[in-house]
Amino acid sequence: MTSYYLEDFAAEQRFISGGRTITEADLTFFSMISGDWNPIHCDAEFAKKTRYGERVVHGALGIAISTGMLHELGIFEKSVIAMLGFRNWNFLAPLLVGDTIHLQLTILAVEPGKSGRSGKLGRKFELINQNGVVVQEGESDVLVLTKSGAQAQNESQA
Repeated sequence: MTSYYLEDFAAEQRFISGGRTITEADLTFFSMISGDWNPIHCDAEFAKKTRYGERVVHGALGIAISTGMLHELGIFEKSVIAMLGFRNWNFLAPLLVGDTIHLQLTILAVEPGKSGRSGKLGRKFELINQNGVVVQEGESDVLVLTKSGAQAQNESQA
């Protein structure tokens, strides 16, 4: 995996992760960790009577999985400073046990910082299922090092 630095990114650049199938264990573990035992997630009989006809995986689990898929890409391995947050996150379609999803990450904006050592990237996340349907989408800015910023950081740690 190759780390990208600020100057390696451009608006409209896209990265696509590998796929991952959502399992029963994912749903159960997330219920346990979050404490969210809403019947739409954990009661199969209740869920049969909903518009989806089956249990729906927690939307927040989709966000968590998308950040894991982002890490899998490796592009921020050595360059990331901090994620600045999520905004405009939308749950567009249900995420179900058995769905295989992948992340499409699109760079929206590249903004160099004043110091020249780092800058901000605007990013769009799209979590896409096996049918090509975007099930979740949102935006997240991140601070990343420039190549000179990374060099300065390495020199100060030596």
